[in-house]
Amino acid sequence: MSILFSPTGLGPLSLRNHLVMAPMTRSRATGNVPNELMAEYYEQRSTAGLIITEGTSPSPNGLGYPRIPGVFSCAQTEGWKAVTGVVHGNGAKIFLQLMHCGRIAHPLNVPGGARILAPSAVAASGEMYTDNDGMQPYPVPEEMSEEDIKATIEEYAQSARSAFVAGFDGVELHGANGYLIEQFIRPNTNLRTDGYGGAIENRARFMLETVEAMTDAIGRDRVGIRLSPFGVFNDMPLYEAMEAEYGYLAQELDKTGLAYIHLVDHSSMGAPVVPDSIKKTFRSEFRGALILSGGYDVERAENDLAAGKCDLVAVGRPFLANPDLVERWKTGALLNQPDMSTAYSPGPKGYTDYPMLEE
Repeated sequence: MSILFSPTGLGPLSLRNHLVMAPMTRSRATGNVPNELMAEYYEQRSTAGLIITEGTSPSPNGLGYPRIPGVFSCAQTEGWKAVTGVVHGNGAKIFLQLMHCGRIAHPLNVPGGARILAPSAVAASGEMYTDNDGMQPYPVPEEMSEEDIKATIEEYAQSARSAFVAGFDGVELHGANGYLIEQFIRPNTNLRTDGYGGAIENRARFMLETVEAMTDAIGRDRVGIRLSPFGVFNDMPLYEAMEAEYGYLAQELDKTGLAYIHLVDHSSMGAPVVPDSIKKTFRSEFRGALILSGGYDVERAENDLAAGKCDLVAVGRPFLANPDLVERWKTGALLNQPDMSTAYSPGPKGYTDYPMLEE
């Protein structure tokens, strides 16, 4: 009997299966407001047990990329209500991923008056895309003052409240892939000498205070976090103490009573391999649910669930190209392959036009 397709729970929530649609930036939120096209996209994929949305900014300062959604205005909250309504109508649960890009941003991608903030004034190497002028080098961000830190933590908390108003079942804090939370955690981007820098106990403080503010706002069993130990995306090099420091994060996050930790492993796409030892550490040190993601197919998902390595399995690109992924995996049908050339472009092409089995 399949474990993957059997019902399960996540805190107070009942899920129809153990399959999670992983968060994927899709850049369709024109004006940074969720729209009808986005509602159609999520509705198509709502046979997953749990959907985690694309990264959504808690602040104008956090937008970073072109056409990513926010949840800091009334229009954005109203736009998300259409998404949660259709997803719930199909029997799935949905969490909003809160992503503050920090230094992974460009002035052309944020509204007037927004600031590009980071723990330290260290620019990321490389370039990012802008709609106006194509590829542009990353700017040097502003180092956040302690007042900026407090204000940003409150933005996260207020966005968690707004997510509940919009009908979400919970929120996922994006602490992975080189964005603001991880910029505080990692020593190459956090050069601070105050209480938010130096030893890992200080570098983890911004993350833990943000988690506390969010759980105070909406409840511990409605908040999860995504982490990427051994991830190098967005100029985050490996360092010697990484495994020990992420082990510390597992212990500290366990104390918060979070609903889940979502571990990213992008080795299937060429990133460094995440050692099994670190996954085992999170499994043993964290008593909440553990979601694993990265290169899963049906067989590996079933095996890892059966072995107790995780509670839920998240997949990204297979869901991008296969709205009816659950049915395809159940029946062994061939999968559509994702067209990455349209992954981040405006409009329905490569977004809502992937064929279903009955087509």
